[in-house]
Amino acid sequence: MRKRRRRNTIIWSIIGFVILVAGWFSFGPGINTKSQDKVVTVGIVGESKQEEAIWKSVAKTAKEKYGITVQTKNFTDYNQPNKALKSNDVDLNAFQHYAFLKSWNQSNGGGVTAIGKTYIAPIRLYSRKYHKLSDLPDGATIAVPNDATNESRALFVLKNAGLITLRKGKKLVTVADIVKNPNNLKIKEVNAEQTGRVLSSVDASIVNNDYASPAGLTDKQTIYIEPVNKDSEEWINIICAKKGQENNKAYQDVIKAYQTTATKKLYHKFYGNKQVAAWDIKLK
Repeated sequence: MRKRRRRNTIIWSIIGFVILVAGWFSFGPGINTKSQDKVVTVGIVGESKQEEAIWKSVAKTAKEKYGITVQTKNFTDYNQPNKALKSNDVDLNAFQHYAFLKSWNQSNGGGVTAIGKTYIAPIRLYSRKYHKLSDLPDGATIAVPNDATNESRALFVLKNAGLITLRKGKKLVTVADIVKNPNNLKIKEVNAEQTGRVLSSVDASIVNNDYASPAGLTDKQTIYIEPVNKDSEEWINIICAKKGQENNKAYQDVIKAYQTTATKKLYHKFYGNKQVAAWDIKLK
C-alpha cells in the first residue's frame, strides 16, 4: 500500500511537471521570435497631417508584419526629442539629419545614434529673373542663408552646380572657403527666413524648403536642385535610438516597416519630388 501511494505521488508529480512545462512554452516569455506586443514610441517634431499619414502606414506594417505597436509622440521644438531619447521617454525619434545629430551630440555629451535613414529634402536655387542656370550673368548676386550649417549646405549646392570651387577637405564651409569663382558671383548672406523674400532684389537665392512655399516659390522659379551625393549625405534625415540600442530587434523592425515602397509612394503623394527616399540610394 505504501509503495502504491509513493508510486501515485511520483506519477502525479510527473504529470504536474509536464503541465507546468507545457504552460511555460505556451504562455511564457522568450519563445516568440517576433517583437509581439512590443510598443515602440517615436518622437516627432511638429507632426503634420502628411507625416501623421506616413507614420500611420508604418504602424500598420509594423503591427501586421512584426507584431509591434508604433506610437508617435509630438514635440514642439528640436531641443526636446534627443533629450527625451536619452531619458527613455521615447524609444526612437525621427526629426533630424546627420548634421544636426552630430552638432547635438557634441554639445550634449553624445548618447544618441542613427539606426536608419528616412529621406532627404533637396534644397533649390530659385530665380524670378532667369529660367536656366546658364542664364545667370557674370557678377550675379546670389543670396544664401547666413547660419553656419545652412550656409555651408548652400555653398555646396553652388559648388555642385559648377558655379564655384570650394576648399577641399572641409564639410562645414563659409564664403572664405571659395577658392574659385569664375563667374564673379556676389554671395549675399541673409537670415534663412529672408532668402525667399529677397529674391526680387537679387539674381537668385538658395531657399530652404520650409521657407520656399511661404514665399510662393514653385518648380517654375527653380533653376537648380541640390543633387543627392556625398556632399549632401549629412542632410539625410534619420531615425535615431539611444546609444547601445542599435541592434534592438524591435527598433530594427520599425526601420524595416518604415523603409518600404508604401512609404515612398506617400512621399510622392504628399511632397512630389521635394522629398526623396534615402535608404536605398547610392551616393557618388
